[in-house]
Amino acid sequence: MTLQWIVILCSFALLSASCTTVSPPPVVDKKVDIERFMGDWYVIAGKFTFLERGAHNAVEHYALNEDGTIATTFTFRRGGFDGPLKTYRPKGFIHDEATNAEWRMQFLWPFKAAYLILYLDDEYRYTAIGVPNRNYLWIMAREPSIPDERMREILSYLESIDYDISDLHRIPHQWP
Repeated sequence: MTLQWIVILCSFALLSASCTTVSPPPVVDKKVDIERFMGDWYVIAGKFTFLERGAHNAVEHYALNEDGTIATTFTFRRGGFDGPLKTYRPKGFIHDEATNAEWRMQFLWPFKAAYLILYLDDEYRYTAIGVPNRNYLWIMAREPSIPDERMREILSYLESIDYDISDLHRIPHQWP
């Protein structure tokens, strides 16, 4: 791994975990069934890191390891549907076992970034993940699109917990 890559990943981890005078957004008000949460999630829209800009066909996959950690694989095509395939494999750790809604993601040892499950429907079809300082946000679904009415519901909820959604980016999806 090059020094530049290390600096980039460390910067992301520090930004995600940075302290702020604003209180962190609330996580979902139910205990997340972690096994049910596992699997593929299509990244539909959000406030992304620079690493994700220009992403197409972005998918986050979670798999529960025997030791309770979460094997994460994030894949996308950079710059277009035929762009180069990018794959990242951070490791997830459940931070708050009372809710399973607060994780830590480790892109580079020893740094861990806080990830919060902010929204999750009862059927585990739609979710929104954020960070404590609200600088990043990922809206995801089990399918490559979200019906407009559901997206309005999710965005309305995110606004109610003080997320600025004016600068959300959508990720294009095109699947056979």
